Amino acid sequence: MSLDVFSAKRHDGLTTIEPKKTAVIVVDMLNDFCKPGGKMVLPGCEKLVPPQLQVIDAARASGAAIIWLLDTHRANVRQDREFLKRTPHCIENTWGAQVIDDLQARPDDVYVIKRRFSGFFNTDLDLTLKDLGAESVIVFGVVTNICVRSTVHDAFFHGYNVVVPEDCCAATGAREQASSLYDIGTHFGTVSDAASVAAALLQGTPIRNKEAA
Repeated sequence: MSLDVFSAKRHDGLTTIEPKKTAVIVVDMLNDFCKPGGKMVLPGCEKLVPPQLQVIDAARASGAAIIWLLDTHRANVRQDREFLKRTPHCIENTWGAQVIDDLQARPDDVYVIKRRFSGFFNTDLDLTLKDLGAESVIVFGVVTNICVRSTVHDAFFHGYNVVVPEDCCAATGAREQASSLYDIGTHFGTVSDAASVAAALLQGTPIRNKEAA
């Protein structure tokens, strides 16, 4: 996607990340969104698993933290804001609200429950990241143009260096994927891919923003 005149007025360079000061934030890779029988399945989620595992494995090997964001809603509340726009999903203590088995989440990973699209809104994610000593976050999952994007925006607003591997994310459509990644790459962070992010974690290789290529 070619840069528009407004977005071209930016500073861009190579991004480096230090694993001990980095957290991988996996957004909503949950059964209700990713598995047959889920309440609100996004087609193509299975294609995300191999590149996501590449980043997760590199994070574990290098000492970066792994944080799972869990979209989770209470049953029988009088008004859930998400349910005003979306069908009920990810009810707490159900299969639908669990991380998909494919990604091999571990008990000693960090889990943050969120009630809204952004992982930062009324959660302790920012406090947790500070306790982990994180300065950079690698954010991916579903859906790019909703929960991933909302979390990326708030991570930027909170002062974190944000990296998004595009092949680890899926949107509601090709237009939404391209537009969201374009905006992230030009205004909120660095857009890359799983192989480059894994190399940055394991070998210290600088990451180039794909929107600047």
